[in-house]
Amino acid sequence: MAEMKKKAELIFFPIPEIGHLASFLELAQLLINHHNHLSITFLCMKLPYAPSLDAYIRSVIASQPQIQVIDLPQVEPPLQELLRPLSHYIWSYLQTLKPHVKGIVQNILSSHSNPIIGLLLDVFCSPLIDVGNDLGIPSYLYNSSNVGFFSLMLSLQKRQIGYVFNDSDPEWLIPGLPDPVPSSVFPDALFNKDGYATYYKHAQRSKDSKGIIVNSFSELEQNLIDALCDDQSQTPPIYAVGPLIDLKGNKSNPTLDQGQHDRILKWLDEQPDSSVVFLCFGSKGSFDPSQTREIALAIQHSGVRFLWSIHSPPTTDIEERILPEGFLEWMEGRGMLCEWAPQVEILAHKAIGGFVSHCGWNSILESIWFGVSILTWPIYGEQKMNTFRMVREFGLAVELKLDYRRGSDLVMAEEIEKGLKQLMDRDNVVHKNVKEMKDKARKAVLTGGSSYIAVGKLIDNMLGSN
Repeated sequence: MAEMKKKAELIFFPIPEIGHLASFLELAQLLINHHNHLSITFLCMKLPYAPSLDAYIRSVIASQPQIQVIDLPQVEPPLQELLRPLSHYIWSYLQTLKPHVKGIVQNILSSHSNPIIGLLLDVFCSPLIDVGNDLGIPSYLYNSSNVGFFSLMLSLQKRQIGYVFNDSDPEWLIPGLPDPVPSSVFPDALFNKDGYATYYKHAQRSKDSKGIIVNSFSELEQNLIDALCDDQSQTPPIYAVGPLIDLKGNKSNPTLDQGQHDRILKWLDEQPDSSVVFLCFGSKGSFDPSQTREIALAIQHSGVRFLWSIHSPPTTDIEERILPEGFLEWMEGRGMLCEWAPQVEILAHKAIGGFVSHCGWNSILESIWFGVSILTWPIYGEQKMNTFRMVREFGLAVELKLDYRRGSDLVMAEEIEKGLKQLMDRDNVVHKNVKEMKDKARKAVLTGGSSYIAVGKLIDNMLGSN
């Protein structure tokens, strides 16, 4: 591993969405910890639809003087773009933003004494590779999800650009995956002409990058990494540097008062070991009243202890309209409802025995890190494909749903109850598999581990470009 004798700088360009941004910030701190002569500048764009994450970013970097933030101006793409899939909207937004990004990077080049050794772009910001090419700076793409998702994007190039998926399509073979994958678990964007075209173009642009960084580890996805690396003419080097997890719980919600935080942890302290099911469906994961009621009925019938992040805390009125009659009285001493929960701290708690999750990649990595088995309930994005792989490929999760579609599917209480009982069955082989993968994940990031070595190779690649 090369030692950094001289100071050098990277420019990061994340998407301002918490699931992407959190691991981007972890990656920045990881690189600085490996090579303390490195400094990083974040260029932060403002999307009209997205809540501001300024306070979150600044709280994370407050103790890290080698990271700075530059805010980009907000630009307005054509209004009709707002009606199209989010991936397409971001692509269009970046075309409008590109001249501003180029101007700011030029200013950094002229005003900073340290060499810029790379642009590190979110995989959904690949149009900005043009900025790096114009200014002679190598570009690297960061995929905050897994290698399987990136391989799916690349596999689209085997199809025509306008050939969108349909649920009736035959299963699709993705390089490196052991079995064909049903199209029903693909992201919704791939069933839409604009969304499909955007994924296709991102896959094409990835070839122009100097490397692909993924938030995964080789012990989990080595077959996929090998399959992609065998085709070196198509794919740049892949660096699996994860799990990148915010173990300090910096993804804290500024609206959460310390009192609620303390009440949650105090309640968990009072529960037996491995006895509580944690139900949490991500920052965008909420259900309509009928589905919420079915979940409550399932919890009540199964008799499990539970902590449920329900996003809208029950009032007397909500209880009468949604929750089963007497549910709040029944749950006294055996359950807790909260609007928001400190997920990392909860999964780390000895009382937690299972996790009902939307299967976002950050949540999956956190569950593996703490050895907590998942009952799958994917909702949007790549979560359905994550779920398919966790259940069918890895044996690291209990299947509730693989291809749930919010708004059209109602999962009944009986099915949820069955899943909860399977999840909390300590003889279920999934628990053994998760504990084994937990050990592999933790070893991967230690000195000499696979991810530690990958970070070193990445830095060497960046330094060798200059």
